[in-house]
Amino acid sequence: MSIEFSAEGWARVRASAQAWWRGELDRPLVQVRLPREPDRPPPQLPADLYSPQAMYDLEVPIDQVVDRWDYLLARERYLGDGYPYVHPNMGPGALAAFLGARPQVGARTVWFQAPDPGDIADLRLRFDPDTVWFQRLLAFCEEAAKRWEGRVLVATPDLGGNLDVVQSFRPGPQLFLDLIDTPEEVERLVWEVYEAWWQAFDAIREALQPANPGYSAWCKMYSETPYYILQCDASAMISPDMFARFALPEIEASARRLDNPFYHLDGVDALPNLDALLGIDALKGVQWVPGAGQPERDQWPEVYRKIRAAGKLSQLSGRCAYLDAVRAQLGSARGFVLFADDLTDEHEARAFLDRHQVPA
Repeated sequence: MSIEFSAEGWARVRASAQAWWRGELDRPLVQVRLPREPDRPPPQLPADLYSPQAMYDLEVPIDQVVDRWDYLLARERYLGDGYPYVHPNMGPGALAAFLGARPQVGARTVWFQAPDPGDIADLRLRFDPDTVWFQRLLAFCEEAAKRWEGRVLVATPDLGGNLDVVQSFRPGPQLFLDLIDTPEEVERLVWEVYEAWWQAFDAIREALQPANPGYSAWCKMYSETPYYILQCDASAMISPDMFARFALPEIEASARRLDNPFYHLDGVDALPNLDALLGIDALKGVQWVPGAGQPERDQWPEVYRKIRAAGKLSQLSGRCAYLDAVRAQLGSARGFVLFADDLTDEHEARAFLDRHQVPA
């Protein structure tokens, strides 16, 4: 077995995550992945193809893509709360592709080209499980579940947020004009997206379970029971009153349907919505991303204090120094999860984990 992770490792990850989600873990969760020399040959797919993706040409056999994932996982070993994980990335807001938009693949990104929007009153957003894109995704999930038999967690792809998916079909400034000109139509579309989102989520869950060892998303948090990181990036472009009307009700409804819902708060222009989000009882935590050109993630202690005061969890990704700074600012790093991406040396990694009382 080339992937270096045991059943005992999964038991340890599961127990720590359960305590963390309940708010009972006295330390942060810290996921560490270190490089190692794989004990299996390279895959058939060329090495320059972009990591674990579901964006390969449709002609590429699925078993070859999963084999490439296997090779990438064989080049990792896991310390702390790290675990083997793959994200079948269809691009941000992939639900649009399952509603009739066509993915346009660029350099390490994807956007979605919808049919001519026409009149918003004529637009209907319905989940179509027979689209080639969704069938391709299901095939990825099923092949991965068969290949690894619960040794690797396959994440739910980035399905997108409510208004963000609507904007794929009302592109550019059109959505924001719609909010003013035809608000009732936008509300209708948001709830159509909600229904479609859950149909897709449940179909993906059925394809992955019971083999999958839990749940994750494009954000690598682990949960034994249904979890997702909700979002509405369009919120940075609208007022808090508009957010409360057009986005918040659907976010709250989705949070109630998940055991461990998180929220992706993206950019300083979205910060005015934080109080409303923290008022959602079902929401477990917030991932704060300041955005390009803003101070680093460890320079926002007031945001993290507010999240903690509301009884919510927080997520960081990137440099280990972020978690050190937060601990110094807040007095502890309890309630945080860090995806450490700047550790390559085992001695350094173990020292960092020891500093935060994380078993290596």
